[in-house]
Amino acid sequence: MGKRRARQQRQQLISSLSKKQKKHLKDFGEEHPFYDRDSGKDKPTQICELSDNSELSSSESDVESDSEPVSVYHKLLATLKTAPDSDNEEEEESDEESVKDDTEGGSDVVVDEAETDDEENDNIGPVPETGNEAPPQKNTQEESGGLTASSDQKTEVAEEFTDMQHEAEFSLETNFIEDESGHASADPEGGHSSIQVVKDPFKYHLDEELEEKEIDKVLARSKITSQVKWPALGQLVFSSTLEKYGTIKPEKEIDLKQLHLHKPLVSTWPKVNSLSMQTKLKDQSFTPLQRELFCIMNSYRDLFYPERTALKNGEEIRHIYCLHALNHILKANAQVLGNNAKRRDQKPGIDDDGFRDQGLTRPKVLIVVPFRESALRVVHILIGLLESASQKKIDVSNKKRFKGEFGSDPEEKPPNLKRPEDYEAVFAGNIDDHFRIGVAVLQKGMRLYAPFYSSDIIIASPLGLRTVIGAEGEKNRDFDFLSSIEILIIDEVDIYLMQNWEHVLHLLSHLNLLPLESHGVDFSRVRMFSLNNQTKYYRQTLLFGALQDPQINSIFNKHCYNYRGQVAVRNAPLTCSISHVVVQLPHVFRKLEAENSISVIDARFHFFIDKVLPEYRDAIMSHTLIYVPSYFDYVRLRNYFKKEELNFTHVCEYTSKSGISRARHFFLKGSKQFLILTERFHFYKRYSIRGIRNLIFYELPTYPHFYSEVCNMMKLAGSGEESTLTCTVLYSKYDAQRLAAVVGVERAAQMLQSSKNVHLFVTGDTE
Repeated sequence: MGKRRARQQRQQLISSLSKKQKKHLKDFGEEHPFYDRDSGKDKPTQICELSDNSELSSSESDVESDSEPVSVYHKLLATLKTAPDSDNEEEEESDEESVKDDTEGGSDVVVDEAETDDEENDNIGPVPETGNEAPPQKNTQEESGGLTASSDQKTEVAEEFTDMQHEAEFSLETNFIEDESGHASADPEGGHSSIQVVKDPFKYHLDEELEEKEIDKVLARSKITSQVKWPALGQLVFSSTLEKYGTIKPEKEIDLKQLHLHKPLVSTWPKVNSLSMQTKLKDQSFTPLQRELFCIMNSYRDLFYPERTALKNGEEIRHIYCLHALNHILKANAQVLGNNAKRRDQKPGIDDDGFRDQGLTRPKVLIVVPFRESALRVVHILIGLLESASQKKIDVSNKKRFKGEFGSDPEEKPPNLKRPEDYEAVFAGNIDDHFRIGVAVLQKGMRLYAPFYSSDIIIASPLGLRTVIGAEGEKNRDFDFLSSIEILIIDEVDIYLMQNWEHVLHLLSHLNLLPLESHGVDFSRVRMFSLNNQTKYYRQTLLFGALQDPQINSIFNKHCYNYRGQVAVRNAPLTCSISHVVVQLPHVFRKLEAENSISVIDARFHFFIDKVLPEYRDAIMSHTLIYVPSYFDYVRLRNYFKKEELNFTHVCEYTSKSGISRARHFFLKGSKQFLILTERFHFYKRYSIRGIRNLIFYELPTYPHFYSEVCNMMKLAGSGEESTLTCTVLYSKYDAQRLAAVVGVERAAQMLQSSKNVHLFVTGDTE
């Protein structure tokens, strides 16, 4: 009798469902993680243990703090699942009593659920996938943004990613910039019209759904390229794998209201930019270079700009990419808050899958800079952009600690140190290259040193990230925070060639991978392309450097999958470095042959020891400096010279000060015939080497101006000796970019296409 009554009750409930709900019930009804809280049978409490490294992101904590009403449809499912249990409890009683009690119990279930629904609205969070309810103590702790973890297993690395004691301060729901009325701005456009919101490139980019055939095209790398010349940037190469994303035209005049900037930035950007660009701005918000750069950035295409210099346009570029990054963060956070409000106001019983607005982890922007001084300037720009136009200062937590760790003491610099202007500009301030810091945008300010999984922006050096990412097999390694990076900015990329390029490649290989742990994410809010492991097709990569190099080009060509395409600045060098040599000197360029870019390493070594070095073994060819750009080539040459017992000394970036002094002294006095010098030593020290009479460039310098700097050192050899000076340069067809920067584009083309392997240039006053 009880079973027949249960079937009748189920049929009554099912008949009240719509067709869509019946279909959902048929497919997922038995697996839905809702249970009858008012069942007469007590259920044991089950605790789901989480791993120590799994921490709640801010996007999860703010979702849990929202009230999410339980729909009637879910109540019906819960009732259906508990109906058999109710029947079993009542089978021992009589048929009439069981019908009466069961009917009353069934109505109580629905009524009690409806009554308690409003009371529990403020405390209901996402239901765990296991379907097991957590104890009240754990729910309270999760709402504050923290997860329980074993204190015995805490390490310094783990604390860097989460701060359970202050996790609530990073919640996106309670910490966000408010508008003038005091309410958090839910409009991603900060008050613009709905028509403009539709045209917002931010929404265009992230709301695009890629088809499988489009992804296959991106992976196939069959690009459509076109060249366009812009007034400030010059020659641009647009490339895209999808036909619908072609070239764009520069805007002659820019109205801030039409750039889809978030509301606070419209008023703060002109003020911040004008303070640093006083000589370049003429009653405009952007310089010509910034206007064209932002036009490309705002289209969410990848960008490679190889003409960034610390002396000329370094600050211009730093300001414009900070504006783009912060604009992206504010829009993304505003979208999350807007959807939170919509979910709270949503009528019960409506299942909407249109609130997917987050990634698998919270960090969205990664800014890679070489030195702490660069990070300091980036943070100062971000703070300035967040301050209102009314001179009101924002609250920046840990600011004193930040200044202490990233600032510099002017008295530490030696007073008599004379270096070129470009050296002073690059190595200004704190030049430590091992750091990382998380930045969270809060309601009335900014949180520095925020845990990575509660940060919006991560600012770090390649070495700082390398020590966290670790290597395969290491225990305390973590790179899940890189899984949802939407904008990657690598500034001063050429300097990493002088640090350790492998760290950059290691970082790129760990970007946009599926995280190993959930980190408390609400999967119902995660964008589909993140769940499908397609984030790398939506990531925008911005590269800024001072030169074009094959290794930098390989990043742009092999590690960037942006479906919107790429833009690269390809201007021919206007001046050649050899024209700045003031010493009367014959330059002999000797071409070597190689089958490919890998075999050229061995080909250069054998060419040097077989054809070049024998000419300098004679004692007459003393005071010979060998300039070696690659450290590996330096080690190879040093070992060969030791094996052959040649009279030489050597200096690299790791040589002690006393070793450097001895090597320079022996070379100047002629006690040592050869001096092997690395390019990184010259980059970091810029010492003047006296006594050079014969100069050999084992390979063309990475920086073109290093060629003229080293050649001009030969004038320090002394008067009356210039007639005996020589310079030999080794090059191959794979050094085309470096050769063009040294001798000019036209000359480089002639040298590479010529059948002759030796070319001579003479510089200096020949009168």
